[in-house]
Formats: sequence, structure tokens, C-alpha cells
Amino acid sequence: MPTSLDDIDRRLLTAVQKNNRLTADELGEIAGISRSAVQRRLTRYRTEGIVEADISVVSAKAVGRPMTFVVEVEMERERTDLLDEFRRSMLKLDDVQQCYYVTGQADFILVVTAPDMSAYEEFSRRVFNDNPNIRRFHSNVVIDRVKAGLQVPLS
Repeated sequence: MPTSLDDIDRRLLTAVQKNNRLTADELGEIAGISRSAVQRRLTRYRTEGIVEADISVVSAKAVGRPMTFVVEVEMERERTDLLDEFRRSMLKLDDVQQCYYVTGQADFILVVTAPDMSAYEEFSRRVFNDNPNIRRFHSNVVIDRVKAGLQVPLS
């Protein structure tokens, strides 16, 4: 059941999704409430799991990982234990930025980052080719990141 949000909640959550370094005073101005009310609400959002994490977004290009791949993975067998094993393996891989279990022809969609094509080739051999439960995988090389983010619309 979705959490019930009032207009103040929506203003605060929209603001912190764009910039979570805003001060409680700045957020209070945006939402029209006091600094202490902002702090209480932010604490509640974290406690209730409305805010899952406070992070910094690092430029992959600036740290030497300019290549991004969107990978479709089709499993050989869709047994629950094998799907769970694949999920756990994806959680351990720093190269995998996002992993989605999906409907359709592919079973999983991954977003993977790499420093260059040879590093991605090594990754794909180790992760996909050496896994007997992967029927096929299809890699798409990202040419241009038009939009990337995890902001959730709150209107």
C-alpha cells in the first residue's frame, strides 16, 4: 500500500531528489515549514523506507569508466533457485549498476559500466559465457546518455 503523502511531503521529496545537500532551512523555505519540522519529516521518510538512500552520483567518465552497456539476459532455466542465484551474483558485481528482473523475451536487463570494450569483453565472458544457466545475452552499447536518474514523480 503506497504511503499517503501531503503537499509538504511532495515538495520536500521532490527537492531532496534533485539535491539532497539542501539545508533544513532551505528545505523549510521550499515546503513552507520550520527547520525542525523538516528534520522530523526527513527522519520519518528514512525510517519508513520512503527515502531508501542518500548518495552522491559519481561521473563514470570522470573516474575512467566511460562506457555503458544495456544488456538483455535470457536464462536457460527459470527455476526459482537459479534466478535467485543470478540475482545474488549481480548484487556482488560493481560493474553492474542496475539489474531488473523483467517480463518479455529477456529475463533480466542490466546496466553495466566498463573502462573500455576489452574490459567489457572480459566481464561478459566471466559473467555470461561461463554461466551454464544463461541461454543468451545481447549487449547494447550506449552512444549517448540522454537522461539517467532515479527521480520518482510525486504529482
